[in-house]
Amino acid sequence: MRATFANIYLDNLRHNILEIKKIIPKATKICIPVKADAYGHGAEAISKESLKCGVDYFAVAAVAEGVQLRQANISIPILVLSLPNPSEFDEIIDNNLTPVIFDSQLIEMFATAAQKHNKVVSVHLKVDTGMGRIGCKIEDALSLAKEISNNKWLSLAGIFTHFPVADSLDEKDKEYTLTKIKSFNNLIQQIKAEGINPGICHCSNSAGIFCYPEACFDMVRPGLITYGYYPGDITAEYLNSIGKKVELKPVMELRSRIVAINHMEKGKSVSYGREWIATEDSYIGVLPLGYADGLLRNYGKNLLVAIEGKGYPICGRICMDQCMVYLGNTCSIERWHEVIVFGPKEKGALQDASDIATRANTIPYEVTCGIDKRVPRIYIGG
Repeated sequence: MRATFANIYLDNLRHNILEIKKIIPKATKICIPVKADAYGHGAEAISKESLKCGVDYFAVAAVAEGVQLRQANISIPILVLSLPNPSEFDEIIDNNLTPVIFDSQLIEMFATAAQKHNKVVSVHLKVDTGMGRIGCKIEDALSLAKEISNNKWLSLAGIFTHFPVADSLDEKDKEYTLTKIKSFNNLIQQIKAEGINPGICHCSNSAGIFCYPEACFDMVRPGLITYGYYPGDITAEYLNSIGKKVELKPVMELRSRIVAINHMEKGKSVSYGREWIATEDSYIGVLPLGYADGLLRNYGKNLLVAIEGKGYPICGRICMDQCMVYLGNTCSIERWHEVIVFGPKEKGALQDASDIATRANTIPYEVTCGIDKRVPRIYIGG
């Protein structure tokens, strides 16, 4: 096996799902987003383990992601969150995936495709409450719900939205989110008043689950927290301060090995651009891990990797397939020593994906999603 690999701790995944279940109503369903290969963790393995924990739904972004799960014998409902190409409609119907609909043209197109297959297709109506991506205006949602319910080839299986600032503690953002929750709730009541069953109503992402219990409705969609990270401004410390003790554990750990050790004389440089120059005679370790694996160049500054419990900094620019680590002016590290780049701190890492994201001015989603598929995943604790 390659010297660079990712451990996926399934026991941490189970722990996180149980933590989520502790803070939502018992009757509330859970939809785990497994899009982008389960945020880089491996959609098939994550889905199968999540099923053991009693999740009710999965969500993907691409039709091909849903088809992959069906081919892996995943039978529970799978919601396709992004708009598919018309050429994919047949795949959606053949694989019993649940598409998102948000305008009359889509209603007509999916109804035509469903009729061709002689099959009623379950759909979810997407309402835009501030993201500005896909979804109908809230004032148009009732009429669209009527269109769907009156179409014999379509079944309204759900209605949902997504909040843009639920992870913010800014008072204006909190007020904005509360306003959108109220609007969404009013819409549901209007639909029911027309004698239409809206199906499963859902809107809460990870932050919504923590901060807006009134928005749990019939189902929640915990994305980032399933994989062990707190969303936006919502930290473990903040949750403790409001009486919600939630302990999340990172599921992914990125490891590699020292494959070479070079003695660098004072004044010698390392990597492209000669940005790092030895100020004294030094030892440099080489890792077979680079930006093509997902360790981006801008992660290099202030990045410490763990070797036998001690932190060693990346030195010089991260290359496509390799990076270098400063081992000091004396060296007790040997070739083939294992290195932990990030992961659960209780497993020996000095940083997790959130720490890297903070220093790189990004988000932990981008760190875990960015770990390339050429990095083998090893599933532990299944």
